[in-house]
Amino acid sequence: MKISRELKTAILVLSSIALLLWGYNFLKGSDLFGSTTKFYVNYDNVEGLSPGAAVTVNGLVVGKVSKITFGDSGKLLVEILMHNPIEVPKNSKAIIYAPGFIGGKQIAIDLNFTDKEIAKDGDFLVGGTEAGMLDSLSEKVEPITHKLDSVLYNVNKLVVSLNATLDPATQQNLKDAIGELNQTMANANGITKKFDNIVSSNQGKIDGIMTNFNATSKNLNTLSTDLAQADLKATIQKFDNAAKNLDKLLADIEAGNGNVGKLMKDEALYNNLNKASKELNLLLEDVKLNPNRYINISVFGKKTAPYVEPASSGE
Repeated sequence: MKISRELKTAILVLSSIALLLWGYNFLKGSDLFGSTTKFYVNYDNVEGLSPGAAVTVNGLVVGKVSKITFGDSGKLLVEILMHNPIEVPKNSKAIIYAPGFIGGKQIAIDLNFTDKEIAKDGDFLVGGTEAGMLDSLSEKVEPITHKLDSVLYNVNKLVVSLNATLDPATQQNLKDAIGELNQTMANANGITKKFDNIVSSNQGKIDGIMTNFNATSKNLNTLSTDLAQADLKATIQKFDNAAKNLDKLLADIEAGNGNVGKLMKDEALYNNLNKASKELNLLLEDVKLNPNRYINISVFGKKTAPYVEPASSGE
């Protein structure tokens, strides 16, 4: 049987159309020639998720997102087409996540093995989202951005205020102050150079002073060592004994013991000594007035005048 060219052309066209439809549905996540299971998930936001996105379990691709439509109460209904015949517990969670920095988002099914009921075709899974690396980075960067904006705003206000404050007169005063500061620094530099010259020219004298100071320090050290080695305790003990003896002597004098004490305390002895002193004074006065009475050189046998008590005796 000979097939005509027209029939061949028709078969080729139909095959191409069928292949095109299959490829389109495959890219959308539909598999026309394999057994598939559909699950549905409601999400509040599916930003970054598109039809044809991969559905994974522990990183293994087990299906694709078939379509995304609006559901009840404004939620987004996502249809998942599972082409890998695995058992999914009914309370498993379908989490939207970003696998990397580049590319869209995918759905990862977190199998809940504690639930013994297996989801059937057309059942709903629990939806969830997981912040990706870019989302986490954006959440952390956003507060920093707000703070940076606040800082830049404050800096801008400071610059505006500074420009308003620094009028031409103030700017000139500031320039003058900086010029005077430069002059002061130059003068200080000159003084430092002069001091360096003085030190350089008198280096020998300074060395001599330092040598004398070192010698004096050594002498003081030697003196300190000699004083430390001296028997200061014995010397202090001697002074203490001497002080005690002096206290005892003063106590004896105060009590009237000994010659000095009797002289200080015995009134009769004091009166006798006072009387003897007066009589000795009268005797010396009489010797002065009548020396012949005591030194008698008689040539002719003249008698000596009798003793008469001087009138100056006061008695």
